[in-house]
Amino acid sequence: MEHTHQTAKDIMNTSIVFVDGLATVYEAVALLKKNQTDVLIISKRNEQDAFGILTSKDVVTKVLMLDLDIKETNVYEIMSKPVISVPATMNVRYIPRFFKRAGIQVAPVEENGEIIGYISYQSML
Repeated sequence: MEHTHQTAKDIMNTSIVFVDGLATVYEAVALLKKNQTDVLIISKRNEQDAFGILTSKDVVTKVLMLDLDIKETNVYEIMSKPVISVPATMNVRYIPRFFKRAGIQVAPVEENGEIIGYISYQSML
Protein backbone atom coordinates (compact mmCIF):
# COMPACT_ATOMS: atom_id res chain seq x y z
CA MET A 1 0.00 0.00 0.00
CA GLU A 2 1.49 3.28 -1.11
CA HIS A 3 1.18 6.38 1.10
CA THR A 4 1.21 9.86 -0.31
CA HIS A 5 2.46 12.44 2.13
CA GLN A 6 0.64 15.71 2.48
CA THR A 7 2.66 18.88 2.70
CA ALA A 8 2.01 22.15 4.50
CA LYS A 9 0.92 23.62 1.17
CA ASP A 10 -1.73 20.90 0.80
CA ILE A 11 -3.53 21.77 4.04
CA MET A 12 -2.72 25.44 4.64
CA ASN A 13 -5.29 28.18 4.91
CA THR A 14 -4.83 30.40 1.86
CA SER A 15 -6.82 33.40 3.07
CA ILE A 16 -3.92 35.45 4.36
CA VAL A 17 -4.36 39.05 5.39
CA PHE A 18 -1.46 41.50 5.58
CA VAL A 19 -1.28 44.55 7.85
CA ASP A 20 1.33 47.25 8.34
CA GLY A 21 3.20 47.23 11.65
CA LEU A 22 2.33 50.91 12.14
CA ALA A 23 -1.40 50.16 12.12
CA THR A 24 -3.19 50.41 15.45
CA VAL A 25 -4.44 47.30 17.20
CA TYR A 26 -7.93 48.74 16.69
CA GLU A 27 -7.36 48.66 12.90
CA ALA A 28 -5.91 45.14 13.16
CA VAL A 29 -8.94 43.89 15.09
CA ALA A 30 -11.19 45.36 12.39
CA LEU A 31 -9.23 43.37 9.77
CA LEU A 32 -9.43 40.19 11.86
CA LYS A 33 -13.22 40.55 12.11
CA LYS A 34 -13.77 41.61 8.49
CA ASN A 35 -11.77 38.67 7.16
CA GLN A 36 -13.02 36.19 9.77
CA THR A 37 -9.51 35.09 10.68
CA ASP A 38 -7.35 34.81 13.79
CA VAL A 39 -4.08 35.60 12.02
CA LEU A 40 -2.57 38.69 10.39
CA ILE A 41 0.81 38.76 8.67
CA ILE A 42 2.81 41.94 9.22
CA SER A 43 4.22 43.20 5.93
CA LYS A 44 7.94 43.68 5.43
CA ARG A 45 9.09 47.32 5.53
CA ASN A 46 11.75 46.59 2.89
CA GLU A 47 13.53 43.67 1.23
CA GLN A 48 15.92 43.16 4.17
CA ASP A 49 13.09 43.13 6.73
CA ALA A 50 11.33 40.04 8.09
CA PHE A 51 7.64 39.21 8.18
CA GLY A 52 5.81 39.38 11.49
CA ILE A 53 2.63 37.76 12.79
CA LEU A 54 -0.24 38.89 14.98
CA THR A 55 -2.91 36.57 16.33
CA SER A 56 -6.16 37.24 18.11
CA LYS A 57 -4.51 35.63 21.16
CA ASP A 58 -1.82 38.35 21.03
CA VAL A 59 -4.51 41.04 21.09
CA VAL A 60 -6.24 39.48 24.09
CA THR A 61 -3.13 38.65 26.15
CA LYS A 62 -0.91 41.62 25.27
CA VAL A 63 -3.49 44.42 25.04
CA LEU A 64 -6.90 43.63 26.50
CA MET A 65 -5.65 41.73 29.57
CA LEU A 66 -3.20 44.54 30.30
CA ASP A 67 -5.95 47.13 29.84
CA LEU A 68 -4.05 48.98 27.10
CA ASP A 69 -5.89 51.25 24.67
CA ILE A 70 -6.32 49.45 21.33
CA LYS A 71 -6.51 52.80 19.54
CA GLU A 72 -3.17 53.92 21.04
CA THR A 73 -1.24 50.65 20.72
CA ASN A 74 0.47 49.82 17.43
CA VAL A 75 0.70 46.37 15.90
CA TYR A 76 4.52 46.45 15.99
CA GLU A 77 4.38 46.70 19.79
CA ILE A 78 2.70 43.32 20.23
CA MET A 79 3.50 41.29 17.08
CA SER A 80 5.95 38.42 16.93
CA LYS A 81 8.86 39.12 14.62
CA PRO A 82 10.71 37.60 12.93
CA VAL A 83 7.99 35.08 12.30
CA ILE A 84 8.74 31.37 12.41
CA SER A 85 7.53 30.03 9.08
CA VAL A 86 6.97 26.55 7.69
CA PRO A 87 8.32 25.57 4.28
CA ALA A 88 5.53 24.78 1.82
CA THR A 89 7.08 21.36 1.17
CA MET A 90 7.28 20.30 4.85
CA ASN A 91 5.59 16.97 5.48
CA VAL A 92 2.46 17.48 7.62
CA ARG A 93 3.53 14.75 10.03
CA TYR A 94 6.47 16.89 11.26
CA ILE A 95 4.54 20.13 11.81
CA PRO A 96 3.05 19.34 15.27
CA ARG A 97 6.50 18.50 16.66
CA PHE A 98 7.90 21.65 15.04
CA PHE A 99 5.13 23.77 16.61
CA LYS A 100 5.70 22.24 20.04
CA ARG A 101 9.46 22.78 19.95
CA ALA A 102 9.07 26.36 18.71
CA GLY A 103 6.30 27.10 21.22
CA ILE A 104 3.88 28.30 18.54
CA GLN A 105 0.32 27.44 17.49
CA VAL A 106 0.24 28.99 14.04
CA ALA A 107 2.82 29.73 11.35
CA PRO A 108 2.90 31.23 7.87
CA VAL A 109 3.71 28.88 5.02
CA GLU A 110 6.56 30.18 2.90
CA GLU A 111 7.50 29.36 -0.67
CA ASN A 112 10.30 31.09 -2.58
CA GLY A 113 10.54 33.79 0.10
CA GLU A 114 6.84 34.66 -0.07
CA ILE A 115 4.04 33.93 2.37
CA ILE A 116 1.43 31.84 0.55
CA GLY A 117 -0.79 30.83 3.46
CA TYR A 118 -0.70 29.82 7.09
CA ILE A 119 -1.04 26.61 9.04
CA SER A 120 -2.40 25.98 12.51
CA TYR A 121 -3.39 23.01 14.63
CA GLN A 122 -6.91 23.44 13.26
CA SER A 123 -5.54 23.10 9.69
CA MET A 124 -4.06 19.73 10.62
CA LEU A 125 -7.38 18.27 11.72
